[in-house]
Amino acid sequence: MRARRFTVLIADRSTGVVRRLGVSLRPAIALTLGILSVPVLMGLGAKWSALTEIAQLRSANSLLQVENGNYRQATGELTTQIQSLEGVIDDLGQRATLAPEQARAIQKLPAVVKSHAVGGVAEPNRAISEVVSSLSPLSSPEDTFGVLRDLLQGLESRLTYVRRNVEKREALAASTPSIWPAHGWLTGTFGGRPDPFTGEPDFHQGIDISTDKGNPVYATADGTVETAAPTGDYGNLIELTHGFGLSTRYGHLCRFNVHAGQQIGRGDIIGFVGSTGRSTGAHLHYEILVNGRQINPLQLLTQAATR
Repeated sequence: MRARRFTVLIADRSTGVVRRLGVSLRPAIALTLGILSVPVLMGLGAKWSALTEIAQLRSANSLLQVENGNYRQATGELTTQIQSLEGVIDDLGQRATLAPEQARAIQKLPAVVKSHAVGGVAEPNRAISEVVSSLSPLSSPEDTFGVLRDLLQGLESRLTYVRRNVEKREALAASTPSIWPAHGWLTGTFGGRPDPFTGEPDFHQGIDISTDKGNPVYATADGTVETAAPTGDYGNLIELTHGFGLSTRYGHLCRFNVHAGQQIGRGDIIGFVGSTGRSTGAHLHYEILVNGRQINPLQLLTQAATR
């Protein structure tokens, strides 16, 4: 079948010249369809490109949501650790400073006692400047968060170690006999002296505080009543144990105000001055012992008795 042909007349009105152009139907249709398909194909390409970009954006958004969740979790953990460190620092700031009298008494304790309240050597932590300098400018947020978390955990561990030492120091301060056990005047000191009954050379293992019979006797440190009973030359004797190898004795009492096993605080009235046992008159015989051996009480008595 022969292809149908068309003739297109093109006339120039100014000159009257007429030109004839023969056109085959099929090529014309193909050309027309080709021209019309260009914008369609361009639109389809743009659509496919947009769909691809949308899929990539959705994937990136999902990753960002996951990373954002991780950052929120890491930030929450860091915030908790920082708050914990602030609490530890505030606590240490309030508790680290002892009263001057207690600090002086602790300094006068034998080294063997003070060593019990000192901890071991803490593991050194990396300096903050060293940690910061180890971070590259191109370090990822995950790496930065990880390094900061490790740094805060190290600081928290170190502060916990310091807090334990402060607690030990507080316990030692509470256990150190530092107040006078009674109101009166000193009539007998620690060391060599003539025996008050025989006049022979003797060693006095404590101090004597003369005062009126019935006046109160005070515990010189926190502790536990080990003994509250008549005991030979001491007469009515109270012995307190304070921890860290420290103990105290209060002799010649007229009566007791405590019983064995009772917990006692510094300044509590534990008994009353008397003249029981081997005594020449109303007074308190007072001793401080370190691991069972007497030391001079005057070196630790830095505060007046509680009224």
